[in-house]
Amino acid sequence: MRGDRDGTAGFLTARQRRGVFEVDEDCALAELELAWADGGYHGFCAEGGTWSAITSAGEVLTGDTPDALNRKIRAHWQAMQ
Repeated sequence: MRGDRDGTAGFLTARQRRGVFEVDEDCALAELELAWADGGYHGFCAEGGTWSAITSAGEVLTGDTPDALNRKIRAHWQAMQ
């Protein structure tokens, strides 16, 4: 934090810097698709705080974060092996 001449703390606005726990949904969805599309997973989506993917059998897997969805997909994939 730096002080400005006007005595304010000089915080950055939300447009200048992403919060620690904010996720770039488009980027995360693209990475999930890149990692899992060849494994038969598709329809990656993030809506209202729920992340989801559809298996090749039509089953919907969900998680509350991209990491949680990735873990669900990995567990599903391992169970199918």
